[in-house]
Amino acid sequence: MNEYITIKEDGIVEEEIKKSRFICHLKRVKTEDEARDFIHRIKKEHHKANHNCSCFILGENAEIKRSSDDGEPSGTAGVPMLTVLEKQGLTDTVAVVTRYFGGIKLGSGGLIRAYAGSVAKAITEIGTVLVKEQEGITVHLDYAQYQEFANWRNKHGLEEYDTQFLADIETTIYTDKNQVAMILADLEDFYRGKVKAEQTASRVVEIPLH
Repeated sequence: MNEYITIKEDGIVEEEIKKSRFICHLKRVKTEDEARDFIHRIKKEHHKANHNCSCFILGENAEIKRSSDDGEPSGTAGVPMLTVLEKQGLTDTVAVVTRYFGGIKLGSGGLIRAYAGSVAKAITEIGTVLVKEQEGITVHLDYAQYQEFANWRNKHGLEEYDTQFLADIETTIYTDKNQVAMILADLEDFYRGKVKAEQTASRVVEIPLH
């Protein structure tokens, strides 16, 4: 699979701009039907809102892109929202920004800043992840060795998965295929040869981005 970036999780972030409420809803989706169903659900949930503007990007290569101004002046909502997703390098993501008009007109420039800013703020608060396939390395440790394991992992920016605390500890880390040999050698060196580790099955992992 190709690696790609998407949002860390679904979420809602709200802010007020010149008395108008802007509510950004972000969701991870895999298909166009999923994206459109989500947009429809938000429109139904916020049917009293003035606008529910939307956009989405799909595909590992971000090949499917759609946007809607939902009644706002052309080019002031959907496209600016989509541009934020593009600049962040996101895919498999749908954004809907609900606007409850507060009585003060924002003008075209103000609308563009508000809708784009609402999506950007939501992405920042919710976070993003890099999704990619990596090779597994299963490590067997005694409890004394495990106390130092976090220090070694942090040095390489690795996360651990499926940790089992039995008579000894078994845990799995994931790394890029071209890093496996180096990681195994460094692990051997860190524990002065007194640790058992072997390459195991690969899996798709999500690496938090900052």
